[in-house]
Amino acid sequence: MKFFVDTAEVADIRALTELGVVDGVTTNPSLIAKSGRKIAEVIAEICAITPGHVSAEVTATDYEGMLAEGKFLRNIAPNVAVKVPLTEAGLRTCKTLSSEGTPVNVTLCFSAAQALMAAKAGATYISPFVGRLDDLAQDGMILIEEIVTIFANYPAIKTEVLVASIRHPLHLVQAAKIGADVATLPASVIRQLIKHPLTDRGLEAFLADWQKTGQSIL
Repeated sequence: MKFFVDTAEVADIRALTELGVVDGVTTNPSLIAKSGRKIAEVIAEICAITPGHVSAEVTATDYEGMLAEGKFLRNIAPNVAVKVPLTEAGLRTCKTLSSEGTPVNVTLCFSAAQALMAAKAGATYISPFVGRLDDLAQDGMILIEEIVTIFANYPAIKTEVLVASIRHPLHLVQAAKIGADVATLPASVIRQLIKHPLTDRGLEAFLADWQKTGQSIL
């Protein structure tokens, strides 16, 4: 499974990339707004840090506007994936851009039928939002399982299932067990994946025992 970090904070992306756990990045207008910087500047800097796809989202809602913004974004760096919403205009934009060789991430997916439509339009990634479904008392992981199962029935489908709106480590583990291709996670959740209280206790015990020896490795 590939891990994308869901942020526009360059410091977090650089730190996690240095750990070797980041395969790409997803951003959106809200995350860019939090950074307080210009979108082209942020995307260019992120693309220079990670060789994987960096999703940069359009803000227009009509086809012509989305297409123009998508072409602008893809010219920022060769590893930009243009992110479009799952609307009729978004799918049309996806079809046009993907036919030109541009990676496209279709976002705001909340049903298996929508995911199938995105795959038909040539999406590189489909982004179902599990956390937002959970917020409505629906099991977001059921959606992931449905999409993965449907895509597996048709080998011609190359669209990758990118699990979004992940809120906690359990979401990630469930998605991995189901067989999703990618998970995009906030930096805080990625760091939670590393932590375990027994690891901390074990390390404390080892260090205490080593200190008693009075030795130094170097």
